[in-house]
Amino acid sequence: MTEPLIRCPWPGTKDQIYLDYHDTEWGVPEYDARALWEKLVLDGFQAGLSWITILKKREAFRAAFDDFDPEKVARFGDADRARLMANAGIVRSNAKIDMAINGARLWLDMRERGEDFSAFLWDFVDGASIQNHWTAFKYVPVKTPRAEAMAKALKARGFKFTGPVIVYAFMQAVGMVDDHLTSCFRHGQCNHPDDA
Repeated sequence: MTEPLIRCPWPGTKDQIYLDYHDTEWGVPEYDARALWEKLVLDGFQAGLSWITILKKREAFRAAFDDFDPEKVARFGDADRARLMANAGIVRSNAKIDMAINGARLWLDMRERGEDFSAFLWDFVDGASIQNHWTAFKYVPVKTPRAEAMAKALKARGFKFTGPVIVYAFMQAVGMVDDHLTSCFRHGQCNHPDDA
């Protein structure tokens, strides 16, 4: 009989989609600029909600936002806004929908100026994931000076729903920091997948 896996406590034990997210995605370094923008947008939609709510709607979000292709989303107009507000499969908020559309335009503007979105974000952690060693979830911070710096830089470029708490959750999710607890089977694996 195999022993059950020890995980971080936040996904609970009942929702398989949440367990799979914890086990395979959360904390794994993501360097693709488009994928990073998608995650930042979804974290913005999460504001005031739980991540499991967004996770369960993620495929609907991807369909509604053309797989988060910045070039397509940047062209969304009033009809698209109305379509999104009528879509019960996503979070319907004018401010958050505008955040996504404007974010796509900002993403493209950065690219046109020769600024890579991925390199811009990863620069806040010197290009490499930070391995933390938390022994209990109560010690994991909700924001850090690096998250505050990233939030300030994103806001300076015009991105919305990018406060330091949202940004730190984003940094955890995309592996800029590995906040799996030391007791979790994923601790240390995310940065060295070949060792897992």
